[in-house]
Amino acid sequence: MYPDLDTCLRDEMAVAAFKGPPSECCGNKKMERKPSGRRRVFVQTETGCVLGMELDRSDNAHTVKRKLQVAFNVPTEESSLTCGDMVLKNDLSVVRNDSPLLLTRNFLNRSSSTPCLSPTGRDLQQRDQSGPIEVIGCSDMFSGTKQLVKDIKKAIKVGIEPIPIQSGLGGAYYFRNSNGENVAIVKPTDEEPYAPNNPKGFVGKALGQPGLKRSVRVGETGFREVAAYLLDHDHFANVPSTALVKVTHSIFNVNDRVNGSMHNNKKQISKIASLQQFIPHDFDASDHGTSSFPVASVHRIGILDVRILNTDRHAGNLLVRKLEGFGRFDQVELFPIDHGLCLPESLEDPYFEWIHWPQASIPFSDDELDYIYHLDPFRDSEMLRMELPMIREACLRVLVLCTIFLKEAAAFGLCLAEIGDMMSREFQGHNEEPSELELICIEAKELLDQEELSSFEAEVGDKDVTLFQLDCEGPDLDFTTNIEEKPTVMPPFQVGARNGIVRNPLSKLEESVMEEDEAGCEEELPLGGDEYNGPVENGVPNVSKLSVSVKNTKIDEKSWQNMSVKQKSGFLAGTSSGNTTVNELPASSSFVKLTDMDEDKWNLFLENFQRLLIPAFCNCKRGNVSKKQRQRLGTSCQF
Repeated sequence: MYPDLDTCLRDEMAVAAFKGPPSECCGNKKMERKPSGRRRVFVQTETGCVLGMELDRSDNAHTVKRKLQVAFNVPTEESSLTCGDMVLKNDLSVVRNDSPLLLTRNFLNRSSSTPCLSPTGRDLQQRDQSGPIEVIGCSDMFSGTKQLVKDIKKAIKVGIEPIPIQSGLGGAYYFRNSNGENVAIVKPTDEEPYAPNNPKGFVGKALGQPGLKRSVRVGETGFREVAAYLLDHDHFANVPSTALVKVTHSIFNVNDRVNGSMHNNKKQISKIASLQQFIPHDFDASDHGTSSFPVASVHRIGILDVRILNTDRHAGNLLVRKLEGFGRFDQVELFPIDHGLCLPESLEDPYFEWIHWPQASIPFSDDELDYIYHLDPFRDSEMLRMELPMIREACLRVLVLCTIFLKEAAAFGLCLAEIGDMMSREFQGHNEEPSELELICIEAKELLDQEELSSFEAEVGDKDVTLFQLDCEGPDLDFTTNIEEKPTVMPPFQVGARNGIVRNPLSKLEESVMEEDEAGCEEELPLGGDEYNGPVENGVPNVSKLSVSVKNTKIDEKSWQNMSVKQKSGFLAGTSSGNTTVNELPASSSFVKLTDMDEDKWNLFLENFQRLLIPAFCNCKRGNVSKKQRQRLGTSCQF
């Protein structure tokens, strides 16, 4: 299911060592495995200029900025070199081979009409000469993409040009093979909606700023496309092969100014982009009745969407291909695409087109339950850190949380529609209410606050009794009362209601669930497969077996050792390396913040979260949550 994380070094790769001004860049050449300390990286400015370069042990952020200044003739003062959450300063030892880096200005409160670092005509040629396409990354899962790249290179040599795609909000291009057939779709990161070089007029922001979804930054949808493919273990959901690439061609768009005027110079322009295999298809789901869609295909795509909290699963990004042959009348195959708005940096309102399809209300099959059972969100996180070093920790926490929720919900017996419903927000007029998932997280954090308060009170109670009594003997001094009065903790879930129903705290409901009559609870809580062989206690399925990989990995194994490594390397705090974290996104409509907890609090939060899930599922099954259809206001953003 998981790619081999130990085979990430390539024996050979095409490189172009940057040894000075662009005229001194050498062309492609094969090299033996790189010596320790030398790495190939791809540096991008916030307006889209890309330079591939070699780093050695003597390089630091200043020397990288200097190379960019020479290559692009742009100012690098008051700028930061970043890799995901990490701001690089003196020490670049934490930067891995094939990492994309981003140069951003330290002040981002400029007017949207102000030109900034935009390349001029003479800057456009200042690129390394490393060939038309390079795959960024070394996973074995990219083998299919590498074959596509070879076919595209041959086609470009014989003069077969890419074709711009007119639909959608962002820049996208069909790349073809030598026969003129579409084989890949390339989406440059600097041509996304709001990005500086968007060819369709949707401009105004620099790379790294909030995008169409405030929890997804401009220029970061590309690696999310790759993440969805990497997380589709065993091609379970049929996500087409996807990789991050550095691609050079004259077809790409460069705007002279932030106002979006296009620069048609027909010169070779390098971009960082996602490259996805083109899937021949007959139509998309918006053009075809959903009744013929296979139940298994809907379930598999839904399982992936839940794991990655897909905020844009509309019908237009489900490709439909008819199956031909005897006995296959009206049978189709589904392919999910466009995952650029998955894995947000905070819990968002997802958009699941399938949530009201009848297939989503059918229980999971045994094969699907087995697949969910073996999912390991912590190993998935480690894999993504290895393959996509620019991915942010906030995205990985969303992945972990949603995968745990899926595993526990499936084991309890909820169907896909019920799971999606609990993750979706409700809109009443102009007001937006938190989803059931978010309410569970809110209470888990409340419990965490209460535990911290109890711990603090216990520490105070352990003080020297004699000194404590002496300090408190005076008639006007009551230290214990002061402590209890100041840190007031509101009871969880008493601050709001959904559909006019005031919610009981799930921690209290958890106690009442265990007091239910066993027979009555069994009738009220049917399981999601034909048969459930696991243990049942008081009518509630025991999910400890399904969760063992989650709990053991979380507590015993090294799933979060990467966090401590990052602390030592400067990922999470300023250290001797001088590296710090990038500022978080501005506050938005997020009801739950996952990035304000350190490693210990995060683990405690997950324990509280898992403990509250069973009573929440019971609450759902009993009908305490209104079953009326929600008003869905999801975004349909076709890139």
